[in-house]
Amino acid sequence: MADLFDTPDGKAPDTAPRPLADRLRPKTLGEVIGQEQVLGPDAPLGVMLASGSLSSLIFWGPPGVGKTTIARLLADETNLHFVQISAIFTGVPELRKVFEAARIRRQNGQGTLLFVDEIHRFNKAQQDGFLPHMEDGTILLVGATTENPSFELNAAVLSRSQVLVLERLSLADLERLAQRAEKEMDRALPLNGHAREALLEMADGDGRALLNLIEQVAAWKVDGKLDSEALAKRLMKRAAKYDKSGDEHYNLISALHKSVRGSDPDAALYWFARMLEGGEDPRFLARRITRMSVEDIGLADPQAQSVCLQSWETYERLGSPEGELALAQALVYLALAPKSNGVYVGYKAARKAARKTGSEPPPKHILNAPTSLMADQGYGDGYQYDHDAEDGFSGQDYFPEGMKRPVMYQPVERGFERELKRRLDYFTKLRLKRNG
Repeated sequence: MADLFDTPDGKAPDTAPRPLADRLRPKTLGEVIGQEQVLGPDAPLGVMLASGSLSSLIFWGPPGVGKTTIARLLADETNLHFVQISAIFTGVPELRKVFEAARIRRQNGQGTLLFVDEIHRFNKAQQDGFLPHMEDGTILLVGATTENPSFELNAAVLSRSQVLVLERLSLADLERLAQRAEKEMDRALPLNGHAREALLEMADGDGRALLNLIEQVAAWKVDGKLDSEALAKRLMKRAAKYDKSGDEHYNLISALHKSVRGSDPDAALYWFARMLEGGEDPRFLARRITRMSVEDIGLADPQAQSVCLQSWETYERLGSPEGELALAQALVYLALAPKSNGVYVGYKAARKAARKTGSEPPPKHILNAPTSLMADQGYGDGYQYDHDAEDGFSGQDYFPEGMKRPVMYQPVERGFERELKRRLDYFTKLRLKRNG
């Protein structure tokens, strides 16, 4: 009896079971669901194909949004030979073979579209290896990455490519994909409306994940339609996409910080929860929350910093999961506190001025004179003791001699800093009066 895979090319015969994702793979770019911002008539790829001029590309986006499929279809549309490699499994010797085969193909009048999955995994030297073959037309490079190309790819590769951002599939896109799957399977999913919506949300914008879930659900033998509770019992919830060292980490902490700065406690709690659900270390969040108190609230509410430090200490004493509630309380406090970056801006201005005038000595009148030589040099001459001055304020200049007095700290008219501004304005008027 012949083996199941005993075919001339060694591949499985067409009668072998094929995964749903493979059966639904689009045959043309027009069949691709989503990514209109890239594939539409006036979008970058639409314009390139219409003009017959395709450049090297970098697809940047999350998993399961069609990067590989679009690259394969681009090769079909442009009559290029499609070659796919993964940076995870490909080394320099394999790359040389790929480039040599592409060179021979080009000599025979056939171009090559080289699709490199996870291209950011290649090191700098390996990425540099693509350049001469891109420049002489041996290959048209299409790279795919889930990481920010600005950080992960060489500037030389980026300068020769156009970066296209692919987005998570919307719920509407996922519903279209589910309908296409039902048509392919010739049966409807055994789910009611709420359960169907829950299934789409489980996919989290990943089309490939949705098709895998649909394949599981379609295989169940059930009477009637399942509700969302029954679906949750039968399916494990998909882990949220979160890389604690990658883009998602920085995107979410940025969203958290800006929600606090924007005085939105609900959004702050949401992004805080998203990071915790993704496995973020609460101690990292405690540190970042404390940073928010000094960077964005500052002296508008001097108590904010103490609230954050106390919540951090409470977390350390309680541990998880109870300790996270203390951090959440601090977040809400910060979101509703008056905001000021007056000290933060003043500090940066002072650092800039210090770098510019870093060798200037203090004025002699505020220097101590412990020796007679220093006294002879004028150290301490003319110093006015503020406690003896009228209103306890001398108005003397404490900047280096010859340096124009700058304004570093400008308090805002919010919270406690309103009182500080009143004091600062008072001292400014006294200084002008003292100095005539």
